Amino acid sequence: METGINLNNSGDIYTLVSFIGYIILILLIGILSARFSSKGLNEFFLGGRKMNKFVVALSAVASGRSSWLLIGLTGMAFTIGASALWAFVGYVTAEFLMFLFAAPRLREQTERNDNITIPDYFESRHNDSSHLLRILSVLIIIIFMTAYISAQFVGGGKAFSTSFGVSQTTGVIVTALIVLIYTLLGGFMAVSLTDVVQAIFMIIALFIVPILSIIDLGGIERTIDTIKKVDITLVDPFALSTGALIGFVGIGFGSPGNPHILVRYMSIDDPKKLRFSAYMGTFWNAMMGIFAVMIGLVGRAYFTSSAMLPDGDPENLFPFLAQQHLHPILFGIVIAAILAAIMSTADSMLLVCASAVIRDIYQKVINPKKEVTEKELVLYSRIIIFILVNIALIFGYIASDLVFWLVLFAWGGLGAAFGPPLLLSLFWKRTTRNGVAAGFISGMLTVIVWNQIPTLKNVMYELIPAFLISLLLTIVFSLVNKPKRYEIIRKFR
Repeated sequence: METGINLNNSGDIYTLVSFIGYIILILLIGILSARFSSKGLNEFFLGGRKMNKFVVALSAVASGRSSWLLIGLTGMAFTIGASALWAFVGYVTAEFLMFLFAAPRLREQTERNDNITIPDYFESRHNDSSHLLRILSVLIIIIFMTAYISAQFVGGGKAFSTSFGVSQTTGVIVTALIVLIYTLLGGFMAVSLTDVVQAIFMIIALFIVPILSIIDLGGIERTIDTIKKVDITLVDPFALSTGALIGFVGIGFGSPGNPHILVRYMSIDDPKKLRFSAYMGTFWNAMMGIFAVMIGLVGRAYFTSSAMLPDGDPENLFPFLAQQHLHPILFGIVIAAILAAIMSTADSMLLVCASAVIRDIYQKVINPKKEVTEKELVLYSRIIIFILVNIALIFGYIASDLVFWLVLFAWGGLGAAFGPPLLLSLFWKRTTRNGVAAGFISGMLTVIVWNQIPTLKNVMYELIPAFLISLLLTIVFSLVNKPKRYEIIRKFR
């Protein structure tokens, strides 16, 4: 079977033109957003807190899903079947609750204290003049988000390799270059607006591929019968061990601790509108997860084993299946959608990492008294983004993990380290600086250690025990150490 595009075919030229049109659109958004984002750090990293409810809803969905959804989850559903549904149930539920209850508090508190970043929030919330929480949180962000960004670039490389017949290394570099250009230009405004466009592309692609494939197979009943003939357990959503089921649902524990999602809550123009964003975002979150699993199942009806896929890799299923069933123009849109999923997360994380270095370390720790203009800080942030892209490229080149598992490791590390301290700091006024620091460290170390011990890793996804340990130690250390300035904490209620 052909696994790449031969540009001698006119249809394939249509695919390339369609795809290039999407890239031009994304870059135009970056160019048009450049002037606004160059005004200062608040505009570059948070869109000036002027984002509307539609943008916040779709941006949160797009940035949270990444290549994990279109490349990783479709590949997992191809491998294990309908039980992959549980891999998105947890995060859909968690993000709905975050939108409704935690997001309004975070938005109000961060505006009141002029917090641009999550480390900003933790430091001001706990009156930490030592900068301990800021430094720890920056360290966690850099460690796990570098892995996360690398996974996105690897996902882009797989999509380009399968669709256009180029090497995976070339695909990784092209993906990184596109993300770099529009993120450098437009900052958070460009990232959020492109996320909306990218979410639309993702939704269209996720819907049309399984629907057309099912029609081609002769309808839903014949498709299910074909899948059952391959392996009847593929259609059983409960064909999982208890540990695996808990681990999949537990993916939702990562949502409260991933800064690239949290900053969406901070950017909305009116916190009262977050309820609308909650319902809208949850609906599309659920629909995208369902159709991603459908792609994996339908793909198994066409390709009975992974050996029939490019490079024998289930994570190449989505672009390969789309190539078999779609008109070249629509196929170009599907490739754009895959890249959209990748870019919508990578760009957000690059901004979070750059803000951690420039805002949280350079401006607040190294040079707190030095007069530096806002435009200079934006320039330095763009330099850091350029450096981070190159570091992520190197890491992605040497990383051997599948996209799905590399993303889960990074998602788990951020979720366990930041999630419990953040939730407690928002809802429990007794939370202290030492408690938060204990939660940071225990969550981060538990994820790393658990992930490296095969026996433990096979029992349960590392995020779940790490989240619980972080939660426990945040509470214990907060109770042991009475807040030094209780009145500072009271003003957050």
